[in-house]
Amino acid sequence: MKKDDGKAAPYLFMLPALIIYLSVIIFPVFYSLYISFHSGTGIGNMKFVGAKNYSQLVHDDVFWLSFRHTIIWIVLTVLVTTTVSLMLAVLMNQKFKGRTFFRAFFYFPSVISAIAVAIIWRWIYNPQIGFINQFAKMLGLDFTQTWISTPSTALIALFIASLWQAIGQPMILFLAGLGGISPDVLEASSIDGANAFQQFFRITVPLMKDTFIMVISTLLIAAMKVYDVVKGLTDGGPNNATQVLASYMYNQVFQYNNVGYGTAIAIIMVLMMLIVIIPYMSFTAKKE
Repeated sequence: MKKDDGKAAPYLFMLPALIIYLSVIIFPVFYSLYISFHSGTGIGNMKFVGAKNYSQLVHDDVFWLSFRHTIIWIVLTVLVTTTVSLMLAVLMNQKFKGRTFFRAFFYFPSVISAIAVAIIWRWIYNPQIGFINQFAKMLGLDFTQTWISTPSTALIALFIASLWQAIGQPMILFLAGLGGISPDVLEASSIDGANAFQQFFRITVPLMKDTFIMVISTLLIAAMKVYDVVKGLTDGGPNNATQVLASYMYNQVFQYNNVGYGTAIAIIMVLMMLIVIIPYMSFTAKKE
């Protein structure tokens, strides 16, 4: 009897975590999938409509515009955020006076809430008293740009605001990866005649493969669900020029009470994330 109790003990210890996981993750996902096949406001008057919400998405121009903006955001995140974070990490990895201060300086924006970042950059982009336009006037440039009110510049302006906050965490991860490279390897390559450029791309980058996978995966997931900075700066405007999937989903559910339709958008977002997460988990499992 005691032997059987010993076998059951690990499962009993896992039970609280399992209950939390099922109630917070698994049940909401499947319940959201259930709601996505219904229409209504979600307050007791839901009507089963089958795949109508998904077929409607196919013909929804705003959905495809939001999807395109999300893809653009993902591409910019992978290319720009990764590159800038890596460059900063390489720079911060050098030995110079005040290095610790500058590391903290560049990391600090990542601990600020996204809504606070949106408020800060709303003032920076202000066409009358904003820092960018005022700085241009100080340089003698006679122009006033409405950065987040012009459709052609709004999305890029939002990404720059998000980039300011996003570079801190991957920079720290890259610093950890750089710190794990043995100086003996770099010294040996230098003796063999490798210059700094060759050392970086042929030795440092390959040795940081796992770090790159972690950084890019986390950045991809964050880019797919970007919402706060969009909501805080433009709320998807002007004229849906900065609408992304997360903001469009929010608007459908909470502004227009199209709970089933908005949930269908959320399911599409989950599927997009699974496309990234499953290969990442498979790769890390093979490494173990």
